[in-house]
Amino acid sequence: MSEFILRLDDVRTDIGQYHILHGVSLDVPAGGVHVLLGRNGAGKTTTLRTIMGLWRARSGAIVFRHHDITALHTSDIARLGIAYVPESMGIFAGLTVEENMRLATFDGSFDDNRLQRIFALFPPIETFWKGRAGTLSGGQKQMLAISRAIVEQRELILIDEPTKGLAPSIIRAMIDAFREIATETTILLAAQNFLFASSLGAGVTVIDDGRIVHRGAMADLSADKALQARLLSLSLDAHQ
Repeated sequence: MSEFILRLDDVRTDIGQYHILHGVSLDVPAGGVHVLLGRNGAGKTTTLRTIMGLWRARSGAIVFRHHDITALHTSDIARLGIAYVPESMGIFAGLTVEENMRLATFDGSFDDNRLQRIFALFPPIETFWKGRAGTLSGGQKQMLAISRAIVEQRELILIDEPTKGLAPSIIRAMIDAFREIATETTILLAAQNFLFASSLGAGVTVIDDGRIVHRGAMADLSADKALQARLLSLSLDAHQ
């Protein structure tokens, strides 16, 4: 078994007439949190959506474990054990929290142990179990989106900008939850909030203008303010 759970090799993705990814190569180690860091519009979302099959790579290869998933449909990619939490969260506002969760299961039934673990990670999910998802706060909707991704055992979760617009107290709760989730599931986290990302990721890949411009240990990037400024135009003290 490879030490990498996911590998992208020279992936190029177009959206309409626009070339968005320009030969992205990315290795995601199995276990823990790996961060895909970059400014708004750098190509983070396109990378995640290409991995998930929502947008098709024009060229290059995407390998999950020993499966070449480059040309697979999204549903087939999901069945292999990959979940995706989009920036939009993707919840159904008119359905209850319970109904949203059931739709994320393979057969409409819950593993009680997993459900209890989710309730421990995100107490509002249990509190508002019978409530309409559309009435939840922004932070609670994000909790629901992540809960849907882990309601079944997944090998890899792709999470896009989970802290956008959230209060600091909710972000701190997310950090604790992600650390717990990452003990059993690999997380590829796309973020531009460096404070959040640096508290979670062991490894970091920086993308800019659809190209990988840096890869290495998060601790090294956190300690190098000049490198942060060059790559991201931000410092560790910046919240966005």
